[in-house]
Amino acid sequence: MCGIVGIISENPGVRAPIVAMRDALSHRGPDGVGVLDTGHVALGHTRLRVIDTSDHGAQPMSTMDGRFTIVYNGELYNDHEVRSELASMGVVFRTGCDTETVLHAVAVWGLGAGDRLRGMYALCVVDHGSGMCVLARDPLGIKPLYTSTLGDGSLVFGSEVGALLEHPLVSNEPDPGSMSAYVTNIRPGYGGRTMFRAIGSHEPGRWSLVSLSTRGVIASRVVTTDPEHGMRDPGETRGVIEDSVVRHLRTDVPMCALLSGGLDSAIVCSIAKARLGALHTFCAGARGTGHDDDFAFAQALSERIGSEHTEVEVSRDVFLSRWIEMIDESCVPISTPNEIAIDRVSRSLRDMGFVVALSGEGADELFGGYEVPMRQALAFAESGDETRAGAFHLLTNAWMNPEHKDVMCTSAMLENSDSDGELAGWYQRVYERARASCDDPVQAHLLFHQRVNLTNLLRRLDARTMRHGVEGRTPFADLEVARFANAIPMGSKFVGSDPALTKQCLRETFAADLPESIVSRPKASFPMPFERWVSSMAPVLLSSEVAREWFTESAIELVARDATRHWNLAWPMLNLVLWGERMYGDRGLARRVLDEQAAAPV
Repeated sequence: MCGIVGIISENPGVRAPIVAMRDALSHRGPDGVGVLDTGHVALGHTRLRVIDTSDHGAQPMSTMDGRFTIVYNGELYNDHEVRSELASMGVVFRTGCDTETVLHAVAVWGLGAGDRLRGMYALCVVDHGSGMCVLARDPLGIKPLYTSTLGDGSLVFGSEVGALLEHPLVSNEPDPGSMSAYVTNIRPGYGGRTMFRAIGSHEPGRWSLVSLSTRGVIASRVVTTDPEHGMRDPGETRGVIEDSVVRHLRTDVPMCALLSGGLDSAIVCSIAKARLGALHTFCAGARGTGHDDDFAFAQALSERIGSEHTEVEVSRDVFLSRWIEMIDESCVPISTPNEIAIDRVSRSLRDMGFVVALSGEGADELFGGYEVPMRQALAFAESGDETRAGAFHLLTNAWMNPEHKDVMCTSAMLENSDSDGELAGWYQRVYERARASCDDPVQAHLLFHQRVNLTNLLRRLDARTMRHGVEGRTPFADLEVARFANAIPMGSKFVGSDPALTKQCLRETFAADLPESIVSRPKASFPMPFERWVSSMAPVLLSSEVAREWFTESAIELVARDATRHWNLAWPMLNLVLWGERMYGDRGLARRVLDEQAAAPV
């Protein structure tokens, strides 16, 4: 796992910032750096040693004849199969690193390599002979890839927004549409857009062939999670999940697992412990606040499987401090509040020497784990009005109701953001593409969750683990698991309004392996009392000039007066303002507010 950057330009001045961009990703790859400038493209890489930790795995990596060069951020879970097929065609390998497998796969099959790779990745492979390069991202969007086209047509790309902003010609002008969308859905971007007008996000699964001379896309294709062989038997669930977990266990560095005490992480940990013999598990959360159930459930599972277990407490002060710091570091607002818990546990496990961490992300979106949204989708599907599916998802999942924005947001923000019209349109298109790929309208809503919600959760996991040089692996968010889940009947996933009947095939398949309390446990989304903690940051709204540019005085007063009661408004508003002050205003404002509160007499 690594960080990658690149600049496609014939102008040496435009390519010059490649080292600064690369170094902005040092946290993603603390074990080595590399750079290559060919005169048409500059490539940079920071390395996290996971497979073949020798210097043979250094990047940028080229084929022996020098024709192809790769920068790659990812992990290949069918490395043996792909490598064996390439070897049978005469390819000679010099390393045991999966980077070399991917390099030769693209050299041999071009864009068709996407059909053969099972893993998480973002990559660029340059063909110096043809003057072309391939840009690609895995189908589930586990690994990020951001791009920006400069004024002269030069193309810049990288693993994080912050790395692109290190280039002086990449503008940090905000995107009002994405800002408004964030206040609605707390996702820092959608449909290829980010919080910045000049920076886009490469579509999950897209493989693009780009000319080094014109920087234009010559050809492209998208690898999807659509089923390949018709309907599947839910009885295959154990074999499919176990195969994925085992494939995710390959590593040459210390591995651990995140254990929340929920069904999904419990399944992953129980399989991993049985295969590895020894496993260290980690759980993060808040104590003494009524939100500490995760600790109890995780401890019960740890005792059941015999793992060594560590608990990481997130206090109010840590939560507030890291909230500010994480926005400073990433140049984007935080999404869900438990992103801070993921950050803290990632720091702790890395400090203890672990480099790879297994996670249960993905099961809810693949197997129907969100009881309330799925029940709402079932009711909506029965109404038959699919032309409103985008609006349905927009309204039922909104933190700030779009219909109330005219009293919450300033006219300037609303005029520049199309009042979420583009967001609603994108939601509708996502649903329609999902509906076209399946016969069951409820399954189409579940596919919507995969393509909107899961992509954001995977971005969150990558951002927080890689901030501390940790490779987060997601055995559920796997290409073959996704294709299997999308090919089994809806009734074997979500069967009604009883929380115990969500993810039905998972609960039934692994019931004998896990404590009954975990098998029947409902989904717990935000295991921290952030609703109370946000009130400590609310004074920022009163002091912020940025806040008054984007939100009305009545909205600011409402939230600042009682942020806990209006937590669904306070969280997106405060995040957007903290981001705005960091990028365009007073970067030290939030820290001063917290310091003043700490110094005030009790």
